[in-house]
Amino acid sequence: MSDRSQQPGPSGGTPEGPAWSGREGAQAFAAVEAATDWLLGYPFVLRELAGRIGAGQVLVDYGCGPGRVADHAARVLGARVLGADTSPQMLELARASATAVAGFHLVENGRVTGLPDGCADAVMCNHVLASLPTEDALLGVFTEIRRLLRPHAPFVLLTTDPACSGTEYASLRIGEPGEAYAPGEEVTVRLRRTDGTWQRMRNHAWPVGLYPALLERARFRDVVQHRPSVQEALTVADPDLVAARPWSAERARPPLVVTTAVAA
Repeated sequence: MSDRSQQPGPSGGTPEGPAWSGREGAQAFAAVEAATDWLLGYPFVLRELAGRIGAGQVLVDYGCGPGRVADHAARVLGARVLGADTSPQMLELARASATAVAGFHLVENGRVTGLPDGCADAVMCNHVLASLPTEDALLGVFTEIRRLLRPHAPFVLLTTDPACSGTEYASLRIGEPGEAYAPGEEVTVRLRRTDGTWQRMRNHAWPVGLYPALLERARFRDVVQHRPSVQEALTVADPDLVAARPWSAERARPPLVVTTAVAA
């Protein structure tokens, strides 16, 4: 599970097959560089959580993939982090590398196995929603996350904005230049690998303005959306990463949105 919805072909061509399916798909996702996310995304997610969750409390990473962000969150926040994902192969990779994470759970039929209602003090969900093909599927994810959260607990969501299509960022490009995408429409995303090459996959274009109403339907309140900027990242992100690139596109049109909400 991730927002990189389809397994790429061997040469980075037109993708086929289910979402990051099998061992090859999991390994491909683990090889994504994600520099733009580490500049304008994950540090801001952790900033939101840092003020809302204490050491030892339970944080669920819904759609944890290979566990890189969950592991970082456990080390930075001191929380008891639990990863959840639809892919057994992703969880296998995460168990092998995300050593600070307390445990991992498979998502089956839309439900996180082994976790009871109200078990989480916070949930984060990074780059998952674009893999989902319908609004009902989005609502289903929000509903399951609400099930996991105790009342008044925070939920932090990180998504790309399909309105930023066609711009080539340091580590991704959403769609094609000059194109506009209807809600749920398939859109090809390019992601830079750690070896500098690019891979392509199909996602779904969900406008960020759609999320507040769906969150309210799933029994969340106090929904707030924030688009992090490079200027803000100077005090939040890794200084070495900030200094590594000019981030021209990210400065001109930041592509990521952090949405926060509270379980009602």
